[in-house]
Amino acid sequence: MKTGITTHVLDLTQGKPGAGIKVELWKISDSGRAFLASGVTNEDGRVDTILLEKVEDGEYELVFFVKEYFQRLEVKNNFLTIIPIRFSTDKTQRHYHIPLLLSGWGYQTYRGS
Repeated sequence: MKTGITTHVLDLTQGKPGAGIKVELWKISDSGRAFLASGVTNEDGRVDTILLEKVEDGEYELVFFVKEYFQRLEVKNNFLTIIPIRFSTDKTQRHYHIPLLLSGWGYQTYRGS
């Protein structure tokens, strides 16, 4: 069984995985944000490493840096630059997979498996 916090990116416009996108994981608390980990999506659109090994109760934020990705694809007039996804976790749940479905004009996310 998988554990921790993981992610991947699918580029709906290109019809393929979003490769080479920098992703950061932050812990959110009353005193602000604390950086936890970062990674870059591979050719399959997945971050190879688990961004957080052990899930605890709390609030987290995944930040996807998509501006550079769109620039590499030479997408003109791209609307999105950075996509933050904030979510809550429960330590009784061992694994949270948060995918990003991406296009030049919008995005969608969900709790994956």
